Amino acid sequence: MIAASPGDAPDLAALHAAAFPPAERWDAAAIRVLLELPGGFGLLQPGAGFVLARVAADEAEILTLAVAPAARRLGHGGALLAGAMAAAVARGAVAMFLEVAEPNAAARALYAAAGFAEAGRRRRYYPDGSDALVLRRWLIGPADSDLRG
Repeated sequence: MIAASPGDAPDLAALHAAAFPPAERWDAAAIRVLLELPGGFGLLQPGAGFVLARVAADEAEILTLAVAPAARRLGHGGALLAGAMAAAVARGAVAMFLEVAEPNAAARALYAAAGFAEAGRRRRYYPDGSDALVLRRWLIGPADSDLRG
């Protein structure tokens, strides 16, 4: 796993296009902007997937996590998520949030296995009309000392 830079945006956009339906795909320009945000960062497993996140104050947010269809069910999503959590802790975050489409059972299982729990709901959030579940995980606490490195 390597740190993603704004120069990686075209490759990340290609991975995102492979991983998401057309209405949810992000282009290279959008990805570049997210990587350039204050507190923004990305991690890349070349050819397999990537995660974009940001930290503001003591909270982190997963902006997107994409795994290429051919690389799914091989542990890449979990590795990217763990890497993002550790990077967020290193940047001072104590909690992480994300949104996931309610019908996306595979992603929900990934996040549940990593200790994320539902903290809210955004009705009709996605282009297909599905709700987004807002998930949260505390990153700092007695059971989370492994995230500090």
